[in-house]
Amino acid sequence: MPVIHASYYTDPACPWSWALEPSRRRLQQEFGDQLRIAYVMGGLARAFGPPERLLGEWLDAADRSGMPFDPRIWLEGVPASSHPACIAVVAAAEQGDPAPYLRRLRVGLMCERRRLDGVEALVAEARATPGLDVERFRIDLRSSAILERFGEQLERSREAGGLPTIAFAGADGGERHVVSGFVPYEAWRAAALAAGAEPVAAPPPGVEEALRADGPLATAEVAALCDLPGPRAAAELWRLALEWRVRGERRLTEQLWSVT
Repeated sequence: MPVIHASYYTDPACPWSWALEPSRRRLQQEFGDQLRIAYVMGGLARAFGPPERLLGEWLDAADRSGMPFDPRIWLEGVPASSHPACIAVVAAAEQGDPAPYLRRLRVGLMCERRRLDGVEALVAEARATPGLDVERFRIDLRSSAILERFGEQLERSREAGGLPTIAFAGADGGERHVVSGFVPYEAWRAAALAAGAEPVAAPPPGVEEALRADGPLATAEVAALCDLPGPRAAAELWRLALEWRVRGERRLTEQLWSVT
């Protein structure tokens, strides 16, 4: 089976990247281990702009995606910058796949109103991420080599265009198939297929199986992973909740679900 490389230009504080989490999960579900995603930090904001504009953008992303957002962060304690969180993801990548740590930062920023722009807050998230060596992470977080690596990723992101952007290419490094912005899943799928990816012939997981493997998950993510379009994902989640098999935690605009 061919190996397909995907460079995902993103940022922990990018609302549209969070809005695309159902597509990312569905992509990895459909194409399995042949898909290798490399996260490239885009440095969304050295300093954030007017809170009112950001609050509106987050509400738009929530409305279009169905993902949970709590934009009250822009009314209570605006993060100084997204760059510290980006550098932290680069530091986590020194120990392997940074996706679990990046996920914690996204949830913290988007759903839990945590600023995550200081060393101790970022280290605390590393401590809560299974598999990360926290002391090594703390050292890497202050390393000039990590800062230089972030600078390189920042330059690559600027050349790629706006955030989020994903670029697919085969193992031979041939033609890149690039998709930018908040788009339907079908656009990502078409680009992956054009790069040579082949769907894995496997049934979608059940809801509880998906939550055990990847939870907590938003309703939109469960719908994408488990192939439960329309109201079916919400109906199944609430059915399981009534049986005390899953629980949902409200995050202002939506629920995050986990197994009990």
